[in-house]
Amino acid sequence: MRIGIIQMNSNENKEHNLARARSMLQTLVEKGAEFVMLPEHFNFIGNDAQKQTEAEHIDDSLTRALLSQWAKTFGIYLHSGSFLEREGENIYNASYVFDPSGETLAHYRKIHLFDVEVEGGIQYRESDTVTGGSRVVTFDAAGYTFGMATCYDLRFPELFRTLLDRGSEVLLIPAAFTVQTGRDHWQLLLRARAVENLCWVLAANQWGPSAPHNYCYGRSMVVDPWGTVIGTAVDGEQTLLVEIDRSIITERRKSFPATEHRRPELFQYG
Repeated sequence: MRIGIIQMNSNENKEHNLARARSMLQTLVEKGAEFVMLPEHFNFIGNDAQKQTEAEHIDDSLTRALLSQWAKTFGIYLHSGSFLEREGENIYNASYVFDPSGETLAHYRKIHLFDVEVEGGIQYRESDTVTGGSRVVTFDAAGYTFGMATCYDLRFPELFRTLLDRGSEVLLIPAAFTVQTGRDHWQLLLRARAVENLCWVLAANQWGPSAPHNYCYGRSMVVDPWGTVIGTAVDGEQTLLVEIDRSIITERRKSFPATEHRRPELFQYG
């Protein structure tokens, strides 16, 4: 299966971001992509006040409608990365997957919220505007089972064990990983999730500066089930096209059956 990854430098201008995403999507489709993933917050990055304004209501989302249309127009599976959606009084960091007919295959809301202080005293408080999700989500497409996560979720291995238990073979991680943490942890964590679960890992990251004080690391990446990095985006807005193969998962899990040696009855998660 040929999968395309889009690395963007999204900003406060939603119209610009949407147009840029579509252009990069078309480039990947022309190169043969069958499945494309966008980064976290692909359609808008801004301050907390703007987040309140830009979050789209779940029943009337322009971004979701456009993504569905793009999937149908290009005849591909399309992962939305993520964008802000509102339901009732709550705003969620939401991801959607659409099939080639434009129908919704999966809907995931980021579970773990980024409330930290990074190098340089910069504080992030995602929970000031966003409510955490409460469902672990997998979906089937083109003969594979995919598991969904978003950015900070990457640091919580129990989520990925649960995705594995639900049959995941490919882990999808859109992100806006900061440069301060990305330099030391991005590749390390992506490779760890691949190795410990013997899964493909595909990560679409934001890159570069954006308001109010973001600087994202980029280096969107594909890691095979043995932890080998088979593709990495360089600095700037980039597209990455790779081919994944089920036989690699099958061979690795047969020759090195670590996932079968687990003893979950001895451990309690959550």
